[in-house]
Amino acid sequence: MSDYEFSKVEKDGHITIVTINRPDRMNALHPPANFELEKIFNDFAEDPDQWVAIITGAGDKGFSAGNDLRWQAEGNKIEVPETGFAGLTARYDLNKPVIAAVNGSAMGGGLEIALACDLIIASENAKFGLPEPKVGLAALAGGLHRLPRQIGLKQAMGMILTARHVPAQEALQLGFINEVVPQAELLDAAKKWAAQIVECSPMAIRASKEVVMQGLDYAGVKEASGGKYRAVSALFRSDDVVEGPKAFAEKRKPNWKSA
Repeated sequence: MSDYEFSKVEKDGHITIVTINRPDRMNALHPPANFELEKIFNDFAEDPDQWVAIITGAGDKGFSAGNDLRWQAEGNKIEVPETGFAGLTARYDLNKPVIAAVNGSAMGGGLEIALACDLIIASENAKFGLPEPKVGLAALAGGLHRLPRQIGLKQAMGMILTARHVPAQEALQLGFINEVVPQAELLDAAKKWAAQIVECSPMAIRASKEVVMQGLDYAGVKEASGGKYRAVSALFRSDDVVEGPKAFAEKRKPNWKSA
């Protein structure tokens, strides 16, 4: 376990668990917390032994309330790193999976963090929303682009234009979260998803994520299929393309490498 000023980081095998640690502010983020999280996710991206990350919030009430409005109201300047809110919302080159374990409210920038993750596991008491218009702001850390792409235009506009809060079960029905579990089981559930990912070739997982995410930039399947993906080239240069079929033929667990 590594303690930062505003976060905690734990490494469990190939899994990095990041906990936003500002429970007194509902894990809302101010610039020092944002830049700290950028460093944490830079380290995760660069560590070949870390294959999957989980991000959650301290306590049982809030994943993250987004931007720290109290801090801003005190006259402080808002700054966000190049990699975006929480060091994630503009990190478009990260091909390692990130799972959001949403414990309680994910509002504004908090929802934008979760939407920037590849999977969202939510506790039963979780709530989601983009309430920025109620305080004269807009969800400009990717939320206004990601939500329509993930649940469709009309459903997204229903959330965006009303700034309403969506409970976990409705979020599951809308399709932007993967699972709802009791609060006490949340982190274990996220770890189970991460463990299933770790069973796969990390090189194949990175290639798969990159193809999906970058492929969305193309107009159609034909164009996307003909795209150039660096992680795919890296996969076919790796030992994993030999190890996978060999382990299958020998009826044993594969010994994956991360390069």
